[in-house]
Amino acid sequence: MQKLIYLFTYWFLLTTFFVSCGTSNTQAVEEEDLNSLREAFAADFTIGTAISAPQIMGEDAKAAALIATEFNSLTPENVMKWMHIHPRPEEYDFELPDKLLELAQAQDKELIAHTLVWHSQLAPWVNEISDSTELAELLAKHINTIVGRYKGKVAGWDVVNEALNEDGTLRETIFLNLLGKDYLPTAFKLAAAVDPDTELYYNDYNLCQPEKRAGCVQLVKDIQAAGAKIDGVGIQAHWNLSGPPLEEIEASILAYHALGVKVMFTELDIGVLPNPWDLDGANVNQDFENSEFMNPYPQILPDAVQTQLADRYEGVFKLFLKHSDKISRVTFWGVHDGHSWLNNWPINGRTNYPLLFDENYQKKEAYHRVMALKESIEH
Repeated sequence: MQKLIYLFTYWFLLTTFFVSCGTSNTQAVEEEDLNSLREAFAADFTIGTAISAPQIMGEDAKAAALIATEFNSLTPENVMKWMHIHPRPEEYDFELPDKLLELAQAQDKELIAHTLVWHSQLAPWVNEISDSTELAELLAKHINTIVGRYKGKVAGWDVVNEALNEDGTLRETIFLNLLGKDYLPTAFKLAAAVDPDTELYYNDYNLCQPEKRAGCVQLVKDIQAAGAKIDGVGIQAHWNLSGPPLEEIEASILAYHALGVKVMFTELDIGVLPNPWDLDGANVNQDFENSEFMNPYPQILPDAVQTQLADRYEGVFKLFLKHSDKISRVTFWGVHDGHSWLNNWPINGRTNYPLLFDENYQKKEAYHRVMALKESIEH
């Protein structure tokens, strides 16, 4: 009898051990699922990332894991820009955009298509056009073909990108020079005619600067007055440790929301390096010679600067949460530091540290500080 009791007790303890282990593993999985950006902010706004061609192709397994776990919105970094998707007059290259769509669908993520009309990264042959009628016909064909291919499959389009100067006036581009300012509402009308159910956005940098903000407000009003559909303003958040001030970011959220459109932060990264010659924003046409002063952290970011970056991200996301009823999406421009475009701009080879994951795909102090904002609310 004692032997029987011993065997029963052993069986009970052993079973309890495995059940408890199984429970612990289940809890760990659940906690891991919840311990991600997309889960933490699910009730507030979508969390996106821009991904590159190698990441679309699945060539970076560690980045793929972060993309799958942390984000619920994808934006192509380059593959849908004109020079890549429409490289020659009668040739379109849909291979990588199609694969991006497959990835988004497989992971049940929204796809934000970027971008239809932009003066930069145009195919060279477009800039050779000098006839307004020819350009108007080309613009219509370009939008009809590309939006038509992805009709009903993307959540939104960056229809026009970076059409403003820093003083809020319209930037001189081939589109403005040949078609006049009406090219803006025309582009939105063309896109809406092809896919009336997808959202359409205007996207630009430095939209928190007062003069440029005023210009953007007027641009949106002009598009609306022309009877064109515009659903949101994308604020490219290429910021730094000290600017723009949170007060200006908040003023911008309120100003764009007052227009009746969605507000989104579309290209978030926070640079930690000196700003060469008072450079602002993301004008990719600028370039500078290398210097040690401009590349102070070539190997590792000092702990003190990591803390500054964490402070900045914490302050920014506190503001985002304060206005989560007005913000629909926050998209990081890159998955991890090693992938950031800022490593090579505006000085080739410069090492920057602007994202929440480091070059080794590890969560930085900034990540944990951002996540702690939600944990403090929930507890």
